[in-house]
Formats: sequence, C-alpha cells, structure tokens
Amino acid sequence: MADLPPFRHIPGQNARHPEDWFDDLKASVTPDTPPEALEMTAAWQAGLVYFEAGYFWECHEVLEAVWMQAPQGSAEREMTQALIQLANARLKLLMGRPNATRRLCDIVEAHLENCVPAESVLGLSVGVMRAWVGDTRSDIAL
Repeated sequence: MADLPPFRHIPGQNARHPEDWFDDLKASVTPDTPPEALEMTAAWQAGLVYFEAGYFWECHEVLEAVWMQAPQGSAEREMTQALIQLANARLKLLMGRPNATRRLCDIVEAHLENCVPAESVLGLSVGVMRAWVGDTRSDIAL
C-alpha cells in the first residue's frame, strides 16, 4: 500500500510537494506496461489509495502516468481519465468552487459512458465511479 504524503496539497492554500516526491510511483508505469497490467502498477494503486484518503491533487499527479501509457480510445484510458477528473472535482469542492465541481462531474460521466456499464476497468467498477460522482454532486450543496 502506498504511504500517504505528509499533507494534502490544496492549490492556493499550501505548498506543493517536492518536485520528485512521486517519481518512484510514476516510474512503475512504462511504455512496456500492457494495458491489462496497469491496475497492478504502484501508480494506479497509489492513485486509488490517495483518492479514497482525500488526497485528490496527489491522486491526479500519480494517475497521469497511467493515463499517458493507456492506449488511446481504450477503456483503461477512459477509466483513468474519469478518476483523474473526479479527483479534480473533489479538489475543486475543497477549494469552494462548486461550478467547477459540477463541470468536472459532467466530464467524468462522459468518460464513463465510454466504458461498459457493468464492467470493471482496472479493477474499478463503473457503478462505483458513478456512485462517487453522485456523492460529489450531493456534497456541493453542503
């Protein structure tokens, strides 16, 4: 399991992590990583841990490496982009930007439309992702 960074970075509220902080995680994804192995990479696993722990900026940072190696037009790329944008939406929610949160939730749903509804992609089900989008939308009003 990935260790959590010492703090959650929130742009405009605190400093970023050192530039090389996530390099080892990102390096777990290479051009040789087949799509079916992306979910086993340290980057993907850390991204999920970070998301679930509320480290949304950090989630985006490490998942970008997975997204860059996922084949264009693949379900893996769509799911990775959906999770990145959902982390972005949660971050905007923390920053008090409800309109940006709504817009990003719409983007997440569009990415999920490109995944088979009952399918699990990278070990993450479309249904779970849709539930997380619903939770995010519900939290806007709070």
